[in-house]
Amino acid sequence: MYKNILVPTDGSPVSRAAAAKAVKLAKLAGAKITAFFAAPAATPMIYKGLLPVGFTTTTEHAKLAERAAAQHLGYVEKLAQDAGVKVKSVHVTDDFPASAILAVAKKEKCDLIYIASHGSSGFKNSLLGSQTQKVLAQSPIPVLVHR
Repeated sequence: MYKNILVPTDGSPVSRAAAAKAVKLAKLAGAKITAFFAAPAATPMIYKGLLPVGFTTTTEHAKLAERAAAQHLGYVEKLAQDAGVKVKSVHVTDDFPASAILAVAKKEKCDLIYIASHGSSGFKNSLLGSQTQKVLAQSPIPVLVHR
């Protein structure tokens, strides 16, 4: 069965639900979890959703990315630890989350990607988020989409 399940997260409710189910699957399979978060590269503008809300420096952006990674990955870590499942967290800065997901899956030797159907930038009524579609189209390993 599976030995290492990659669980990308962006902190959205559907991403958190996917993480919870992925941990349950890992426990049943005796697998470990590799939790993953990709922060966008630094820009002078700060966005909330699609709207610019301010300016920042690259140093401040790095701090914001670290805080977001700690929060989102911490959620997955706690789920795994509470279930007695080994967990490793990885976060990167990358403007292309789908490519980063695939690169980490390869580097960490994951044999399943357990991903949410859409994330914080996805429309709730859409069939699949754009990053999920890209992962599905390009992944050489199985992908389980949580809806």
